[in-house]
Amino acid sequence: MIQEKNISDRQYDRMTLTPVHKLILTLGLPTTISMLVTNVYNMADTYFVSTLGTSASGAVGIVFALMAIIQAFGFMFGQGAGSCMSRQLGKRHIEEARTYSATSFYLSLMCGLAITILGLLFLTPLMRLLGSTDSILPFARTYSTYILLAAPAMASSCVMNNILRYEGKAIFAMFGLGSGGILNIFGDYILIQHFHMGIAGAGISTAVSQYIGAAILLAPFLKKKVQSSFHPRYFTHVPGYTRDIVLVGFPSLMRQGLTSISVMILNQCAAVYGDAVIAAMSIVSRVLNFLFCVGIGIGQGFQPVSAFNYGAGKYDRVKEAWRFTWLFSTGFLTVMAIIGFTFAAPIITVFRDDPDVIAAGIPALRMQCVALVVMPLCLSGNMLFQSIGKSAQAIFLSSIRSGLLFIPILLITSHLFGLFGIQMAQALADVLSGIITAPLIYRFFKTI
Repeated sequence: MIQEKNISDRQYDRMTLTPVHKLILTLGLPTTISMLVTNVYNMADTYFVSTLGTSASGAVGIVFALMAIIQAFGFMFGQGAGSCMSRQLGKRHIEEARTYSATSFYLSLMCGLAITILGLLFLTPLMRLLGSTDSILPFARTYSTYILLAAPAMASSCVMNNILRYEGKAIFAMFGLGSGGILNIFGDYILIQHFHMGIAGAGISTAVSQYIGAAILLAPFLKKKVQSSFHPRYFTHVPGYTRDIVLVGFPSLMRQGLTSISVMILNQCAAVYGDAVIAAMSIVSRVLNFLFCVGIGIGQGFQPVSAFNYGAGKYDRVKEAWRFTWLFSTGFLTVMAIIGFTFAAPIITVFRDDPDVIAAGIPALRMQCVALVVMPLCLSGNMLFQSIGKSAQAIFLSSIRSGLLFIPILLITSHLFGLFGIQMAQALADVLSGIITAPLIYRFFKTI
């Protein structure tokens, strides 16, 4: 008991007394590294699958929407529990924090298993719904089967990753996610290039690496290296805890869920122009995720600082932490945007040396690189409100980029401008999201 109190006191002092810029970078660096590795895996996956043909590359874009659905529920439980747990730790309520962590973990496992069963039962209609064409369907069915089998590991990994981050133990999350990503890259290379297993090799590699990564993430909890716990005795059926988790985590579900819906609609709009356009937009999405992952990593380093200090009543540190996160991310992503814009053609060519794919991908990548500069404002605003439990604002901000703005913009611009409208839709939605986010953040900080 004394040891637990000492750990709690040290963690409290660290989160409330360490200079915020140092604390955010310390917490954000492991997350950034793990996200870089994960995105390198995603890009490697795209590269290896692209060697199988344009239709196989298109299947990656289709299954990306499925992965977004699985991650949507994982992030909902993980972000919801992480925010609630971190604020409880800021108030020094350790038993309450453990109840949130254990409840979210078991809910994510059950949800992942339900997705596996339903997805396998309705596999073909699901792939059609996500935008698969006749030529892409066989690849998408094979790839998605293994992704669905990995759904429980994928969803619970999202929970463990977020809980570790919110507790300030991002280094453990880095090892779990990073090792899984590295294993996936080697698995793709061996199964596709050497054993010639095609897209099934990519799926098997992903599924195996997800379960290994989840086991590594689980280790700190089993070894009691953290204050949170997944012991069954902390799991509760009390509706209030589940309500808090879902309410606070709902913005993540909206963000990821709408991303999946948006990808589905994007694929359906792009299908009119053939598999090459679907493949091009999939490649652009993976490249942008890679460029953006540093901004996300720093933002995820900000969230536990924000939640903990908000719970501790140290509002000046919350404001200082947000300002640093926004400025740092904006500076870095401006450099990344310039690089992406300048080298758009060779970047697309790396993943698919198909003239039609390259021609469709270059304008989309360049326009999204221009809009990349405003994304730190949108992301840091969303993360701010979610971390401190302001669910209404967080839900609204998480909805506008991928859903409330992007979907109608995509439908309108694709109708008016054809392929060019598809290429420009996300960039336009990003700029408008930044314009809407700015006054909400300004008003919030005026109140505290």
